[in-house]
Amino acid sequence: METSNQNNRHIYWNPYFGGFLLGLLIIFTFYITGRGLGASGAVKSTVVTVVNQVSSEHTENNAYYQKFLKPETSPMNNWLVFEALGVILGAFLSGAITGRIKLKTQHSPKITAKRRLLFALIGGLLFGFGAQIARGCTSGAALSGISVLATAGFISMLSIFGTGYLVAYFFRKNWI
Repeated sequence: METSNQNNRHIYWNPYFGGFLLGLLIIFTFYITGRGLGASGAVKSTVVTVVNQVSSEHTENNAYYQKFLKPETSPMNNWLVFEALGVILGAFLSGAITGRIKLKTQHSPKITAKRRLLFALIGGLLFGFGAQIARGCTSGAALSGISVLATAGFISMLSIFGTGYLVAYFFRKNWI
C-alpha cells in the first residue's frame, strides 16, 4: 500500500482490479462450498440464535425460525457467519495496517453527524428488510446470481442500482 506525501492521503486499489478479485473469489467460493457469497445469511443466523436464547418457546412455535433450528447444530455454525466475521476482521486489520482506524462520521458540511447516522440507520434497515424479501443481499442475490447467469441475479442488480440512481436526486443535497 503506497501513500502520497500530499496530506498523507492513501492510494486505494483500482476498483476494476478489486472487482476482478471479487469475481475470482466468487468462482472460488462456488468451487469450495457449492454456493456464492452473501452476508444477510449471517445476520439471519445471528437473529435466530438470539431469539432462540431469549425465548426458545417462541422459536419452536414459529415456522420461519424452525427452518433454521436443528437439534444437533447451532444456527451460528454456518459458513456465512464465518465469512462475515472474516470480512469484519479483514477490514479492521486493513485499517490498522494502513493507519486509517478512526472513530468519525463522514458527512457533508450541509448536514449534521446526527442526521447522517439517522439516514444510515434508516437505509440499513430498509436494505435489510429488502434482503429478507428478496431472499438475499446484494452479494447473494446479485453478484452470486449473475455469476451463474441467473435471471434473478440480473434483475436484482438492475433493481438495486436503478433504484439508487433514481433516489440519488432526492438525497444529493445532503452531499453536494
